[in-house]
Amino acid sequence: MEKLKLDDFTRYHFLSGIEFSPDGEHVCFAAHRANLDKNNYDSNLWIYNVKTDRYFQLTAFDQERGFIWLDDGEHILFPGIRKSQDKDKQAGGEVLTVFYKISIHGGEAREAFRLPLPVKSIRQVDSTRFLVTATYNPNRPDLDGMSEADKAAELKRRKEEKDYEVVEEIPFWSNGEGFVSKNRNRVYLYDSASRQYEALTNDKLQVYSLQLNEARTKAVLIGQEYTGRMERQNTLYILDIDEKSLRRLTPEDEKITYNAAQFIREDKLICLANEMERHGINENARFHIVDVKSGQRQLLTPDFEQSTWNSVGSDCRFGGGQPVRVDNGYLYFMTTEDFSSYINRIDIDGKIERITSATGSVDSYAIHDGEILFIALRGLKLQELYRFTGSDEEQITRFNDWVASEKSLSEPKHFSFESSPGVMIDGWVMEPVDKEEGRKYPAILNIHGGPKTVYGDVFYHEMQYWANAGYYVFFCNPRGGDGKGNEFADIRGKYGTIDYDDIMRFTDEVLKRYPDIDAERLGVTGGSYGGFMTNWIIGHTDRFRAAASQRSISNWVSFGFVSDIGYFFEPDQVGATPWEDIDKVWEHSPLKYADKVKTPTLFIHSDEDYRCWVPEAIQMFTALKFHGVESRLCMFRGENHELSRSGKPKPRIRRLEEITQWFDRYLME
Repeated sequence: MEKLKLDDFTRYHFLSGIEFSPDGEHVCFAAHRANLDKNNYDSNLWIYNVKTDRYFQLTAFDQERGFIWLDDGEHILFPGIRKSQDKDKQAGGEVLTVFYKISIHGGEAREAFRLPLPVKSIRQVDSTRFLVTATYNPNRPDLDGMSEADKAAELKRRKEEKDYEVVEEIPFWSNGEGFVSKNRNRVYLYDSASRQYEALTNDKLQVYSLQLNEARTKAVLIGQEYTGRMERQNTLYILDIDEKSLRRLTPEDEKITYNAAQFIREDKLICLANEMERHGINENARFHIVDVKSGQRQLLTPDFEQSTWNSVGSDCRFGGGQPVRVDNGYLYFMTTEDFSSYINRIDIDGKIERITSATGSVDSYAIHDGEILFIALRGLKLQELYRFTGSDEEQITRFNDWVASEKSLSEPKHFSFESSPGVMIDGWVMEPVDKEEGRKYPAILNIHGGPKTVYGDVFYHEMQYWANAGYYVFFCNPRGGDGKGNEFADIRGKYGTIDYDDIMRFTDEVLKRYPDIDAERLGVTGGSYGGFMTNWIIGHTDRFRAAASQRSISNWVSFGFVSDIGYFFEPDQVGATPWEDIDKVWEHSPLKYADKVKTPTLFIHSDEDYRCWVPEAIQMFTALKFHGVESRLCMFRGENHELSRSGKPKPRIRRLEEITQWFDRYLME
């Protein structure tokens, strides 16, 4: 068996976006692989024939990710820029989305239609009409219909405006999207026969979700109309497609956040909504029934406490899938329970049934007449396509089987312990792959982000690499994390207290259970919340010989007013603003304790990380240097908060090299 190499992730296949054909005979999904030469990811569409149990590659241009099935069940529609003249138009500043149509039985993709809009999603209404969502900004007028002279003048103005950025709203930027002031996701109706389109929502309404009814005559929208400041609460709207009319469904004074809304019947919606009254913005959503005519809302599951999304962490995904679906009178949805994610369903009476039972992570799934296919991480396997067989599951694809058969892997060993009375913490330890009895080994504590996410026993490339490099690796799910209900996840106003205690007690427990770990050679790392906690740890203990803080928070005073989510996240999670209680805000800031730090620390950050902006790392790095602590700051240009998970391949390699070399320097004898 060969040892796992740092860059082996460039050979993995990542799967996403599985969808059944209308007749249920095929599914389509996207497969992605890193391309080091181009420093990006090649993505192509694959087809699985349900009857023949065969799968094959459908497209080969390496840029096909999103798609929809057309009604005939024989063709796929997907966006792409394939022609050189279209690429030149985009390079010149023109906005363009071109859709191609391809038969699943072979042949070349042919252009179906094009829209002068930055299309985000598309739904087929009938043989010629489509509902699309696309980004609109009043400061960038539509070029469609302009004379050539006017178009040239507008493109020249846009080119000149690239030297400036004017913002008038919060959030004014968004991680992964850049500056977004005045941007709105609008709904348009496009007719491919007449090649005409028109906006169905105004330029103030931000549309987050669009779902059609079964007859495809109406759509339910989740959106928010705002000027100046986007709030956490949002609203349900009913769109009548033929009448081209939009009706607000929920009351003006309702304060609630809808996470999902689907037609369970023509006259009823089933919704996931967060009232935020008990546990703030991280409160788990509950199910509600909403009457399509009156807007009257009824809480369907008052005692439901589970998380309704997949929060199981891994650095071996690229792309996602639709998390909530309706099939045969049931709403299917995801839960994260303990440290695994599952497919569940609920009926209109509120009866909930868990469908899958295997531990791990379900990352994307599709349903047709009760038949379920899904993409999952299972044990030490990377993503594959599976079929749910009623009481078990069957692996269909073999994209990544080579990893377990060719590479040395370390199986995460799970244990639970009582951190404080009545509080059970799940944790894992990975041993070095070539561990020798009687030898002492260094160890790395890895802390997850969120904080409302979880670690599980699924494949994690960076941790497998460290185990292959001679390290013990250990990680846990402290309070603040997901999978154990609202009370466990609620650490509002407690950051750096009970969560820190859980992690330190877990470290003590690991050292007690694994005497081969050298307690004098411990490292600590983590990203986002894990970066915050890394910063916090080095200011409160010297037990770690080296640290690597990634995409971190160091100063809540600054974070709240530079992060794309900071203006609502900080008051909720810290429990104060600087004007209400500056001492409280500063008390929970790792920067306050920087003068106590002695641990050599590496900082990893991206300059387009608008979730935790780069000054958070700069402040902590500068403070440590000011106090004479050995420190290093590695900034990545053009990357964002997702560097470790979906960043470009070469920066991902450099990031892992930086962290590993830092730990090798201080922890390896």
